[in-house]
This record gives sequence, structure tokens and C-alpha cells, in this order.
Amino acid sequence: MCRLEKSENKSDYGVEKEERRWQMGFKYLGESKVEKMKSSVIPRSRMKLWIIRATTTALLWTCVVQLTALGESWGPKVLKGWPSCFTPSDSPLAVKLSSVPAKIHLPPKRVYKNNGYLMVSCNGGLNQMRSAICDMVAVARYLNVTLIVPELDKTSFWNDPSEFQDIFDVDHFITSLRDEVRILKELPPRLKRRVELGMIHSMPPISWSDISYYKNQILPLIQKYKIVHLNKTDTRLANNGLPIEIQKLRCRVNFNALRFTPQIEELGRRVIQLLRQRGPFLVLHLRYEMDMLAFSGCTQGCNNEEVEELTRMRYAYPWWKEKVINSELKRKDGLCPLTPEETALILRAMDVDHSVQIYIAAGEIYGGERRMASLRASYPNLVRKETLLEPADLRFFQNHSSQMAALDYLVSLQSDIFVPTYDGNMAKVVEGHRRFLEFKKTILLDRKLLVDLIDQYNDGLLGWEKFSSLVKDAHANLMGSPSRRVVIPDRPKEEDYFYANPHECLQLVEPLSST
Repeated sequence: MCRLEKSENKSDYGVEKEERRWQMGFKYLGESKVEKMKSSVIPRSRMKLWIIRATTTALLWTCVVQLTALGESWGPKVLKGWPSCFTPSDSPLAVKLSSVPAKIHLPPKRVYKNNGYLMVSCNGGLNQMRSAICDMVAVARYLNVTLIVPELDKTSFWNDPSEFQDIFDVDHFITSLRDEVRILKELPPRLKRRVELGMIHSMPPISWSDISYYKNQILPLIQKYKIVHLNKTDTRLANNGLPIEIQKLRCRVNFNALRFTPQIEELGRRVIQLLRQRGPFLVLHLRYEMDMLAFSGCTQGCNNEEVEELTRMRYAYPWWKEKVINSELKRKDGLCPLTPEETALILRAMDVDHSVQIYIAAGEIYGGERRMASLRASYPNLVRKETLLEPADLRFFQNHSSQMAALDYLVSLQSDIFVPTYDGNMAKVVEGHRRFLEFKKTILLDRKLLVDLIDQYNDGLLGWEKFSSLVKDAHANLMGSPSRRVVIPDRPKEEDYFYANPHECLQLVEPLSST
């Protein structure tokens, strides 16, 4: 192609030289003769130019066709549609795991008319923010706006100062989605100045909204103010009734774009390797921490001093709306996390081997070793990241609860069995991610049924064999197998959460059942 360009330039120069020679050689001829001679020469020169240009165009077009053919055979899979929802089950697991970086070519940028800029401030813990980020990417894509890298919550109970780039690989997040939406680390300077001067429209979107709300209510505001800041992002997008493209994009962000930082990923792999060296392991998401008990008002097994402490904490946080709570009634309705003592009983009833490693994916258990004694007696191989790693390994993670939770998330994904004792955000998001990883076993505890059976057993109304049989029978179909989400119109809080079972994105090999 370089030679062709050179030849073309030479031809241009030749035309000019030829014109000057003819003009000099025939300047004494009559005017009509000069014009006649020029007209006979110039067309031939132009014809040469046209031939060269036509040849060049044909060669370039051939190159484009060849490159396109090559791109279809070895190019990035995102060019042929996102692979994560449709990856064959026999493909290497490393391709599917967000914890194993894949070397891929960057997808082409999507070109679109930018309608403005969307800033978002996430609220809640790590997994609540994770699902919110997925929602906001989908919203930004649908509205054809530019998304600014989300701001993480630093004012909640956990008081974690981590920025987005401290937890997630921000460059991968931006580049892996560039074929869908434009994402910037910060606003352009002129718009950043407007924000600093307070010239910005800030608001919380309505919870569980469908995409038409964002198109009809939020987009006009973005077009009017150029920048809109959404200051609440938890559960602001509906579980159901959305275009399939939106649902799949939410999955793509969750399972592919939201990769943790290399430091977190590497430490997570090390923990998994240490566990694997010792054999199979079960991850127990024992959600029995102080914040959960204070928020939920669940005080089963707590002494009077602990009940008072939890109550004071609940009243200290104004955004926890429910203050007066009947703990016993809430427990019987299945709305409390299982206690460590109840958990030990259930694992035994399910015939979980007493010698299995149990990794506790949680923060500090309220009540400490006193409350863990029963579980440890039944399952002595209890481990945590703090017992598997050296203090030096975790020194940069101390006082950063979201980064610690990220480690637990990675280990939870790779466990042989995952058992959450409460259906909080981590339990739901991990459940959905494990479904994506070929439906890895996740035991979904029916707490309302279990507390009734536990009380009957403790009261002597059920013998051990009967108790164990009822527990196993009740959970035979609650292992994270393929199923459709339960849809309850106008009651989104009561229906199945999208991120716990994103069935639109899963490769289902058998007929779906309703949970």
C-alpha cells in the first residue's frame, strides 16, 4: 500500500510537470491550439490517476474483507455477542471466572450521540453496591449517556474509605464495556468545575423502577442539566419486565466487567489454594454479626446486656427505619439469620461430614467464641481468612471491610458447597454467580421451616432421625439448580431477586421449574 501511495503522488507531480512542459513548448502557438493540445493530454493523465485510485480502493477493500474474516475466527468474542451468557459448558473454567484474568483484545468502541453524563453514588455493603453498579451501567447504556466511574459508600455502618479502584480493576471495567457504554474516571474539566460550584441536579431514583422510568423521567433531566447525580442506587431497577438486552448486560457487568483488583484476586487464589491442599471445603456465610442483629432486631440466644447493646445501636442509625421489633415473632416468620447453634444442628441433620473444612465467610461473630462453641464442637475444622493467612498478608485490608468481603466472595465462588444462613445481599449475589458457574451447589435454607423443626426437636417433640429426615427432604430441591424466578407483580421485595437467579443469562440444559 505504501508503494501505491507513492505512485499516486508521483502521478500528481507528473501531471503538473507535463502541463508546464506543454505550456512552455507551445506558448507561441495560437490560443485555440494550446487549448486543444491541453485537452488531449490532461484527460489521459487524469485517466491514469483514476486507474491508480481505483486499483488502490480495490486493494484496500480486499484487505478489509480479509481482516473481517480473520476477526470472525480469532477476534474477541464480544464482537459476536457477549459470551458469558452463552459460553459452552465444556469451555475452560478460567474463561468464565472473573477471578482468572483472560487475555483478550479490546472490543471496538460503540459510537453514539452522548445525551449527557450520569454520576452515581452507591450505598450499602460490597454486594449491594456491586448489583447497583450493574444496574447503573445498564441504565447508562439504555439512555445513551456517559457514565462516570461510580462512587462507593464511605458513610455506612462499615465506614470503609475504599474507592472504586481499591476494590475493582477500574481499567478493565472501562475497557471491557467500551462496546456498550462510554465510562470515564472523572468528568471533563469544564463539567467538573460546574459540579464543584454546586451546579448539578442530584436525586434518588425510585426503587424497583422499570426502564421506561429512566427514559421518561431521568433522561429529560440529563438533557436539561447535562449532568445528573443519582445519590441512591440500591434496588433501583426492576427484577423483571425489562428488555432481554438489559438483563444480559446486567449479567455481563456482574460476571465479567466487575473484576477485583489484581492484589485481591491473587490473595483470593492463595486462600483457595490453601483450602484445596487440605481437601474439599464448605463456605458458611454465617451472617451473625453485630450490624445484622441490630438492624434485624434478632436476638435469639443473646443475653440481656447484648439485647440492650443491639437496641442502642439500632436507634443510633436513623436510616434504619424499623426500631421496635419483636425478635421472637420475626424469627418464627423466618426473617432472622440462623444462630451459630442452630446452624450446627442443621449441618449435622444434613449429614455434612464432621471432618470437612468449613470456611467462615463473615466478619466478627457477635458473642465471639461463646456463640461459636457449639459449631466448633460439631465441626472442628473451622477456618477463616485470618487463620489461613499471615497478618502481614492482610495488613493492607484491615479497616477496609469491603476489601475483606471481596476475599470472602472469591472463596465463596470456588467452594464445593455454599451455605448462607441469611438471604442478604452477599448470599443472593453469590448464589446467582454460582448458578452462572454451572450451577455449583448452594444450599438455600428455608429458615421459617427450620426454626419450627428446631423448636420441635429441642422440645422433645421430634427424635433425631425424624428431625434429620424432615430437614433433608425439605431441602432436596433447594440446591441452586436451574429454575425460573418467582414473579410477584407490584411486590418486588417479595419476589425472587434478579441477581440471585439471572436465568436469562444462564445456559440451561433442562426444563426450568419455578422455585
